[in-house]
Amino acid sequence: MVSKTMTSIQVIDRVAQLLDAIATKNEPVSLKILSAETGLHPSTAFRILASLAGHGFVERSSSGHYRLGVKLLQLGSRVQGRLDMRREARPIMEWLRNELGETVNLIVREGDEVVYVERAAPSRMMRVEQVIGGRAPLHVTAVGKLFLAEGGAEACLEYAERTGLRTCTPHSITDPAHLWRTVKNALQQGYSLDDQEAELGVGCIGVPIRDSTGRIIAGISVSAPIERRKEDWIPIVRQAAEKLSARLGFHSESR
Repeated sequence: MVSKTMTSIQVIDRVAQLLDAIATKNEPVSLKILSAETGLHPSTAFRILASLAGHGFVERSSSGHYRLGVKLLQLGSRVQGRLDMRREARPIMEWLRNELGETVNLIVREGDEVVYVERAAPSRMMRVEQVIGGRAPLHVTAVGKLFLAEGGAEACLEYAERTGLRTCTPHSITDPAHLWRTVKNALQQGYSLDDQEAELGVGCIGVPIRDSTGRIIAGISVSAPIERRKEDWIPIVRQAAEKLSARLGFHSESR
C-alpha cells in the first residue's frame, strides 16, 4: 500500500513515470531497471507496480519482469475509436447544422452519464450551447434515454435505483416505470426527445449511432430553444445518424 505521506499528485506522477519507462522497452523490464530509470526506491516502485498489476495496467511475468497490461490496450482502443468517430462525424454534423440552423451534438455514454464529445454550432445569436466535455444524467437527455433502452428493463430499473433519478428540472422523469416505458418506446421508434428535462427552455431530438455489430455506441442530438424545436426535423436527424453509422460499419439489413 502506498505510504500515507505520499500525496495523490505524487502517486499519479510516479505511476506515469513507471508506465513511461515500461513503454520505452520492447521486452519486459525488471524492477531494478525501472527503479534506476525513474529514481524511485525499489520498495516504492514495487508497491505501485503491484497495484497497477491488480488493475490490469501492467503485467508481471513469472521471472518478475513488467510489461504494459491489456487494460491499457482496451482503453487505447476506446480512445482511438472515439477519435475516429469524431473525425467521421464532423462533416455530417456540420451538414445537419446547416440544414436546421441549430446546435448539433455528438454524445457518448460514460457510466450513468452522457458526455458531449463534439459540437457543431450555428452562427445565430440565440442558440443552445453544449460544452464539449459536459455531462448530464442519462434519463434527462434524449440520447441518454436510448442508451438506457438498449440495456433493457432490468438495467434501466437498476439505473433508477442506483441514481435516484435526480431531478434537473420540473419536467425530469422521476418514476422508474414511467422512465422504462418512455425509453422503450424511444428505441422502438428510432429517436428520443428531451422536453426541457435537462434544462428549462431547451428541447432536443436524439438518434442512435451504431457500430458494425449494431450496438449503440453514441448518439447525435439537435438542441434548440423549445419553441423552435420541430418534430418535423426527425427524419433528417435520423438520416444524419444513418450516414454516420454506415461510415462506422453498420448495415441496417444486419439487424
